[in-house]
Amino acid sequence: MYDKEKLKDLPQNPGVYIMRNKNSEIIYVGKAINLRNRVRQYFHSASQLTAKTVVLVSHIETIETIVTDSEMEALILECNLIKTHHPRYNILLKDDKSYPWIRLTVQEEYPRLLMTREYKKDGAKYFGPFTSSYAVKNTIEAILKIYPLKTCNRQVAYGKKIGRPCLNYHIGQCQAPCQGNVSKEKYAKDIASVLDILNGRHPDLLKNINDKMTVAAMNQNYEEAAKYRDQISGIAHIVEKQKISSSAKQDQDFIGFAKSDGLGCVQVFHVREGKLMGRDHFFLEEVEGVSSREVQESFVKQYYASCGFIPREIILKEPLEDKKVIEEWLGDLAGKKIEVHAPKRGQKIKMLEMVTDNADLALKQKLLEKREKEIRSKSRLDGLQDLLGLAQRPVRIEAYDISNISGTNNVGGMVVFDEGKLNRKACRRFKIKSVEGQNDYASMQEMIFRRMERAMKAPEGNNFLPLPEVMMIDGGVGHVNAAQSIVSLYPTVAIEVCGLVKDDHHRLRGIFHQGTEYPIKKATPLGVFLSEISEEVHRYTLGYHQILRKKEMLVSQLEEIPGVGKKRREALMAHFGQVDKIKKATIEELQSVPGMQIKTAQAVFEHFRNKS
Repeated sequence: MYDKEKLKDLPQNPGVYIMRNKNSEIIYVGKAINLRNRVRQYFHSASQLTAKTVVLVSHIETIETIVTDSEMEALILECNLIKTHHPRYNILLKDDKSYPWIRLTVQEEYPRLLMTREYKKDGAKYFGPFTSSYAVKNTIEAILKIYPLKTCNRQVAYGKKIGRPCLNYHIGQCQAPCQGNVSKEKYAKDIASVLDILNGRHPDLLKNINDKMTVAAMNQNYEEAAKYRDQISGIAHIVEKQKISSSAKQDQDFIGFAKSDGLGCVQVFHVREGKLMGRDHFFLEEVEGVSSREVQESFVKQYYASCGFIPREIILKEPLEDKKVIEEWLGDLAGKKIEVHAPKRGQKIKMLEMVTDNADLALKQKLLEKREKEIRSKSRLDGLQDLLGLAQRPVRIEAYDISNISGTNNVGGMVVFDEGKLNRKACRRFKIKSVEGQNDYASMQEMIFRRMERAMKAPEGNNFLPLPEVMMIDGGVGHVNAAQSIVSLYPTVAIEVCGLVKDDHHRLRGIFHQGTEYPIKKATPLGVFLSEISEEVHRYTLGYHQILRKKEMLVSQLEEIPGVGKKRREALMAHFGQVDKIKKATIEELQSVPGMQIKTAQAVFEHFRNKS
């Protein structure tokens, strides 16, 4: 528990405070104009604090402070620390994914239209972000059918032929500037039309193309008129789903929030050039007892710190407490003036209500799915409890498998299911050390022994605790007996050991427990669950085995080269780290390896060039 006497020693400067628990883990990060005054607020009487804050304070063991020159610097530092450490009691976005953008490389002589998930200040024009990569790909494909821009990265120039044209040219989806027959002026006209479409200025573009179509038809140039007709149809198809949401032709984000049962949902509607271009939602955990204003502020700081594009206007339901500082910070990130509004009336309020309604619907759907998963998981675990005759429903289940080929690259895998869900962070791989040749029973015993010993000797909170209630061994009687012989060495531990028995087609047939094999009905919740466990442990272990085999095969390639023995192979691996880098190395780089002669370097270089 934190000693309140230390509060008087805290600085009164702006900065960041970092709260840690008894294990020195960062559990909360915050910023303040006056660190001492802000931190003292956490230690008021419990009646003045939210339930979440009371729990937080009970876990505080130490508080560190970092003094900054301004509140702006404190805000930036707070965002970076939260993103790096993911403190337990900060409001955190559940998913950290990158979103697709449409990228037009206008900085190139012959620009390309691409999809990317990384926003860079590289001179290109970016449109987005969008929530669906499928929609982005479809949009790009539709535009390229109308305006066949180049998609390769060849350095092309007018009047200069470079190689042969690719398949896109032959199917009418590229003008083949690589053949030197497309002037920059002609290509630039197509780029201008593409920009009009992406910027929402398609009405003027459609009128221009329609006029051209009319003239071509009047001149009885029906083939050209048909081309213009197809362009009009294609552009209409691209923009038909865009919805006018603002009379002001500007970029805006509308942010709405809903919460229930400790879970929150933030919905963001992306309006670009006055049109609703996409929407997205994020789920926030631990929001019970937290005000909507605090949730909004946490979201804005986390989301816009890494989203790449920041619109000129961000519209929220409630005003932010640090509005001016956040606007200044966002302006520095975006390189332009950013405004954060909380309107009281008008069209923007109606839009916010729609966004909030969508957040509420997404949250209800999420909670419904969560309850369905809990019911399904409970049904699975109840079935396993009944089958094995356990006193209570198992919380942690571990499954084990061995993989090798004729005793080589002998490995084992341990997968973990907590509350019926795969816990990827707890899964472990073992390289079998004490067993020579193919002996699955002995290999299984080594793996189980090492797993148990690490749990017994390591301090509490290590990755091999808690111990499972159930161990599932991939195999039948022999494999189960081998594992049981190790578990029985620890009489203070109660672990049920059973076997996942496969048929001749390596599909789960039943479960072996205490001398009896119980057939499994595949269509039942328990049958589906056990099949998932069986497939996951096999996939996980086999994957590790394949990685080691691939490494061994790559290293063995070096021994095929004349003049490369064990010492030179080790020197090459020590210098480059991996075979792929050796393959790409130049003769000069190979000669820089200690002890490498010119003749041998030449042999290594030519060996991999001849293989490619």
